[in-house]
Amino acid sequence: MTREQAKKRAEELVGRMTAEEAASQLRFDAPAVERLGVPAYNWWNEALHGLARGGTATSFPQAIGLAAMFDDALLERIADAISTEARAKYNALSAEGDRDIYHGLTMWSPNINIFRDPRWGRGHETYGEDPYLTARLGCAFVRGLQGKGETLKTAACAKHFAAHSGPEALRHSFNAVVSPKDMEESYLPAFRALVRDAKVEAVMGAYNRTNGEPCCASAALMKTLRGDWGFEGHFVSDCWAVRDFHENHKITDSPAQSAAMALKAGCDLNCGCTYERILDAYALGLLGEEDIRRSAVRLFTTRFLLGTLGTGSEYDAIGYEAVECEAHLALAHDAALRSCVLLKNDGLLPLDPAKYGTIGVIGPNANSRRALIGNYHGTASRYVTVLEGIQDLTAGRCRVLYSEGCALDADRVEPLALSGDRLAEAAAVAKHSDVLILVLGLDETLEGEEGDTGNSYYSGDKGDLLLPPSQRLLLERMLALGKPTAVVLLAGSAIDLSAAQEKADAILLGWYPGAGGGKAIAELLFGEASPSGKLPLTFYRNDALAEMPAFTDYSMQNRTYRYYAGTPLYPFGYGLGYGKCAVRALEADREAASVRVRNESERELEEVVELYIRDEGSPLAPPRPVLCGFRRVALAPGEEKALRIPLDPAGFTVVDEAGRRIPGSGRWTLYAGFGAPDARTRELTGQKVLSVSVTA
Repeated sequence: MTREQAKKRAEELVGRMTAEEAASQLRFDAPAVERLGVPAYNWWNEALHGLARGGTATSFPQAIGLAAMFDDALLERIADAISTEARAKYNALSAEGDRDIYHGLTMWSPNINIFRDPRWGRGHETYGEDPYLTARLGCAFVRGLQGKGETLKTAACAKHFAAHSGPEALRHSFNAVVSPKDMEESYLPAFRALVRDAKVEAVMGAYNRTNGEPCCASAALMKTLRGDWGFEGHFVSDCWAVRDFHENHKITDSPAQSAAMALKAGCDLNCGCTYERILDAYALGLLGEEDIRRSAVRLFTTRFLLGTLGTGSEYDAIGYEAVECEAHLALAHDAALRSCVLLKNDGLLPLDPAKYGTIGVIGPNANSRRALIGNYHGTASRYVTVLEGIQDLTAGRCRVLYSEGCALDADRVEPLALSGDRLAEAAAVAKHSDVLILVLGLDETLEGEEGDTGNSYYSGDKGDLLLPPSQRLLLERMLALGKPTAVVLLAGSAIDLSAAQEKADAILLGWYPGAGGGKAIAELLFGEASPSGKLPLTFYRNDALAEMPAFTDYSMQNRTYRYYAGTPLYPFGYGLGYGKCAVRALEADREAASVRVRNESERELEEVVELYIRDEGSPLAPPRPVLCGFRRVALAPGEEKALRIPLDPAGFTVVDEAGRRIPGSGRWTLYAGFGAPDARTRELTGQKVLSVSVTA
């Protein structure tokens, strides 16, 4: 069914409804209109890295880990698997009469906000700090969710439009002041790509105001979205964001005024309760019947495109057996292997079980299920923690000793014990072990969304970039013993690992790797696969926060790899492996780069070729070279491949202070390597990048 056909059917159906019936359909929990054969429908479902909150589902790595794969083709396959499970659930549960929340086909994913500040608690829901990477991955995810059929497989939603990345504690009243240049250069590109290129079906507004206007009723943002970009889908508010108009932003005086303001601006669907007052606003003359019907038509257009209103869909035959099936679990395992980033290796990794009689596994995240799954997660039928993965892989070959070591963020594990009640046990395990694996980090109780977190003091954000004090003490004590030590970090954002970088032998970043992620991490530690993930964000030292603008300042100055003037702990695009590849040739024009890469190792490797571009003549260009292309490649031992990698056309433009994207200087340098072309990457990898000049 084409959009025009779906819209015609929606107009006919809405035309038969009363104003009251049409208004009722603008709520996320839309009731049935029985006289017209319209079943109830709950619009709220989540699919950030697997179906969330609706029962059993395959658990993939958290979004930031999926970004670290630098693999849009694999991400599209993952999103396709998620949409298959969504259809399987919908088909089975609706047949049982279940039309509850989290069981529908409208997925409020992906989150394509820019991870501009490392303190933001929701940053691990995103694809990182780079607009081009976010756009590429976001488009792939949307294509996977929405499918290529005659009907939509599921409906994806780009959120949160447009300038939104903390602070969580202020989001209900905060005004993000964004310059036209930063808006066009950083905050809008991914949304534009998802609307224009991927044809995303929905867009969600943010809680905050942007440049004085609430994002869910912003004339400027709606003009950009529907006017400039030609968006034809529906717009949904973030949950209870319209209520913030009168309760927190103080730009209206009543729920009726807030509902009218949002609806007239083009917010079609309300997650929350404020649209229950639409009829009050209508009675007061604050909006017209045409406003109600316009949004109802947009929403029913989506429902017809999904094939859920009697028209049927090619996806109706997907059976419940697809949920957490063997193929999807294998896909999640592959994603976990490709997402982990090797940050340091002084030769300790990969571990040989035959070399060690006893392995000590220590740390609060070693046997934690919660640290596997991030936030916005489903329920897995089986979990494999890092400890369990190591135990399974080494069974019968060596002894594994375990100690929790410390609480995640408290000074003791047992409330009646003394402070540091697991440190002595950890020391005993360490002294009786030949090699140590310290599993540290965070989980969704320490970084996440306001309201969904146990970190109430910062509302889900981080106050600094340090590990909790209990873990810093554990790390210090274990490193002081002088044992061969690998640190595994499970976290979704930048953590200052300076102590581990200085004294540990190896550091592996596992992100939140999914319910079965412990198996993948064990396989990487013991060399059954080589790490190949790359950082989609900068890892700063904690003192860098003093050099950055305030958290509430939405300027990109001295933030992200494109603008940061200092030396990062680990740079954007960085990640090691267990072998060496080399870029052996580079040629380029304005369309694409031709690259030859060779595996110079004796083992099979996967690498990510990264392309960066710098405008050599325009003062409007970012100070650092910016990502403009990438390609993941698998190479057999000694194999050489020729690749032609398309370049981002935006790399040949600059943005002026008025927010206009204009041609660049005509002189560019293009770089090709396995990381960014900066001094810190060269220092950490020992590899140089190739470069070539490109002219207009």
